[in-house]
Amino acid sequence: MIGRRALLAGVAMAPAVGRAAVQGSFADRLVGAMCRQLDALPPGAALLASYPDLVANAAFARFAPANDQAAYTYDNALAGLALLAGGHALHAARIADAFVLAQAHDPNYSDGRLRNAYRAGPVAIPVALPGWWDGAANHWAEDPYQVGSETGPIAWAILLWTALRDAGVNSDRYDEAAGKAADWIVVNCRAARGFSGGVFGFPPQQDRLSWVSTEQNTDCAVAFGRLRRRGAAAHAAGFVRAMRDPARGLFDAGLTPAGGRNALIAADANLWPYLAGLGDAGVIAPVLATLGWPRAHPAGIGFSAASQGIWTEGTAFAALALRRAGEAVRAGRFLATVRAEAAPDGAMFTTPAEQLATGLRVGPGADAAIFNYYRVPALAPAAWAALAMLGVNPLGR
Repeated sequence: MIGRRALLAGVAMAPAVGRAAVQGSFADRLVGAMCRQLDALPPGAALLASYPDLVANAAFARFAPANDQAAYTYDNALAGLALLAGGHALHAARIADAFVLAQAHDPNYSDGRLRNAYRAGPVAIPVALPGWWDGAANHWAEDPYQVGSETGPIAWAILLWTALRDAGVNSDRYDEAAGKAADWIVVNCRAARGFSGGVFGFPPQQDRLSWVSTEQNTDCAVAFGRLRRRGAAAHAAGFVRAMRDPARGLFDAGLTPAGGRNALIAADANLWPYLAGLGDAGVIAPVLATLGWPRAHPAGIGFSAASQGIWTEGTAFAALALRRAGEAVRAGRFLATVRAEAAPDGAMFTTPAEQLATGLRVGPGADAAIFNYYRVPALAPAAWAALAMLGVNPLGR
């Protein structure tokens, strides 16, 4: 796969009203930038670029062409939730409408799925998938992850649709789309334990992803719960709870394709279950001890135990988890780290490092591509930062 996907020190100790004002102002800046990007497009359904100011760099030459003007489903669903949290429901609905169009007019399928990514900008029929011109090979190229469909991103689209439904925006239309997407997950990805990864590669012969992810099952548990599909929600939630290792107090990343436990410790696989009510605050201390940076006095976290540095997106949702657990001072330190990664035009840099390892490979087989983050402005960390600073938990049940 091609990767998708400061508060001043004194402010963290300031009175709560002052902290809230600073955080709210920064959140308004982030959400306002998303609004402006949507307003610059023609009216109607639209998706935001996941990497809005991507410039080719020799260090990640393959990353740039594949991700230029790519709009990842997860990133845009998260942005829609941040827009809704910031009081911009109609802007959020433009993203949700884009997913409805994409689902109803997929270039190859009519079964309710969404792809992992689409072309950024106005969404119309025919729905455009991302891609780029490969000059060396003299052909149009597409990325096998982007044109695939994974359970996690689809579940996040369901979270956006149901959040808007619950806010009274296009309720019947979004409820119907969410139901079709949920049907696709149940029919195609239900495994003996939890829901498997989805599909990868190019139609019509896509590869099945047989691994099972703790993070993606957390997404599914919440999404199915929002749709009142109690059996499916319990199936996903039961898997997530079973992935907690009592000896370490941490959640394993899930199951490998062979069915064994994947013992990698990842930020989302540990903190999202807590935000979703599938785990308790006892996970926070060990996950910060495992993933925290700097090591002695962490003010941020990496993506996983394989990371050697800070992941902005994860640091933002870690701040939200700390805030939920009543640890306001530590949450303030994490938010200071997040604010320091502000990029031009309202985006956030993915990491302070030039490159951040995740410890993951994407796609089937031993030769699957390594998934790394690069220091580029990105939409997803901006959305998580806005949600964290507004104190809005998108995984709340």
